[in-house]
Amino acid sequence: MPKDTLSITDNRTGTTYEVAIANGSIRAMDLRQIKTGADDFGLMTYDPAFMNTASCRSAITFIDGDQGILRYRGYPIEQLAERSTFVETAYLLIYGELPTAEQLRDWTAQIAAHYTVHENVKKFMDGFHYDAHPMGMLVSTVGALSTFYQDSKSIFDQPSRQHQIYRLLGKMPTVAAYAYRHSRGLPYAYPDPALSYVGNFISMLGQRAGACEPYLPNPVLERALDLLFILHADHEQNCSTNAMRSVGSSHADPFCAVAAATAALYGPLHGGANEEVLKMLRDIQSKERVSDYIKRVKAGEMRLMGFGHRVYKNYDPRARIIRQAAHSVLEVTGSSPLLDIALELERIALADDYFITHKLYPNVDFYSGVIYQAMGFPVTMFPVLFAIARTAGWLAQWQELLLDKEQKIARPRQIYVGPAERAYVPMEKRGGV
Repeated sequence: MPKDTLSITDNRTGTTYEVAIANGSIRAMDLRQIKTGADDFGLMTYDPAFMNTASCRSAITFIDGDQGILRYRGYPIEQLAERSTFVETAYLLIYGELPTAEQLRDWTAQIAAHYTVHENVKKFMDGFHYDAHPMGMLVSTVGALSTFYQDSKSIFDQPSRQHQIYRLLGKMPTVAAYAYRHSRGLPYAYPDPALSYVGNFISMLGQRAGACEPYLPNPVLERALDLLFILHADHEQNCSTNAMRSVGSSHADPFCAVAAATAALYGPLHGGANEEVLKMLRDIQSKERVSDYIKRVKAGEMRLMGFGHRVYKNYDPRARIIRQAAHSVLEVTGSSPLLDIALELERIALADDYFITHKLYPNVDFYSGVIYQAMGFPVTMFPVLFAIARTAGWLAQWQELLLDKEQKIARPRQIYVGPAERAYVPMEKRGGV
């Protein structure tokens, strides 16, 4: 009769151990019993970058990279992209179920009630240099919000925790819009709670100084950005989510934890990937030069940005959705030479055995940068847009962490490879000049 266990024989001692298997994994602490003697610490695993280590059990996002599947709380991303909105999807991620009509109305109203930030936040942001990167401004300002809302430290008080979720979802687009306007030398525009979540954000970006009427976004562009927010809302235990959970495990308030997650997203290997795609498309310059660029990629001379993914070994399901959105956006904004290059690059690469064999398919970053640029966003705003969307997932992960009784403060082990004990050497005996 098969058992859900793993038998491990330690060839150093000849001892065999039986370790339980649950959910396709073993507990790392079960390996600690494998010792060579009483003074042995026990066996550990060495896993740089957590390539094969699960740090939590989560019910939020499911990914099957081999099959190209992404689901939020069991719902396929394709269905949410077609039928849902970002605000509704945020509710789903945080509470685990799609809202009723009444719940969605209340949820939307509560978030909109927190669009406005304290006037002193504007003074704080005025202290940044005129050419400060919007993402650096976002990281700093979100962390500073912790000092404005000190009740946020009551993380195990459910009503207080709920209040911080409203606050963060409501204020992230406002702070992001302020960062954008600061970088453009424009006066800050107040939010309009009568507009949709994404519509209000776009309105704050485009509002003209002294205008009496709000800037109303084109509905096609509003829907496209809402769609991108849905696609970026969560993505399992990526770098920034891991940062959110790690900082959250110390029981820091959610503003500090989101600031940490945003800082992780700031890195070019995470939130800056779509900017690298744009640089590549500009370097190629025209459709006619795509074939030559492909040859150089295969020769190892260049990298093909926006293709391949650490998780997906198939076509990123988000890329299929966003590809269609790109065409809708460009019907409004006008044609883009970069999209023409991107389409030709995708066409040639997907028909090439080299890329098929290496399972290099377009990912979400391949098209998102083209859309953002067509909508008029500078590249410095790309990771900021990512952060607004991902806040929903971060908060869902943070709340799940706090309510998981198995979780403790994050504290990975290390394998020490430095020198053994040695005596202190006085200055006069150290040699040198």
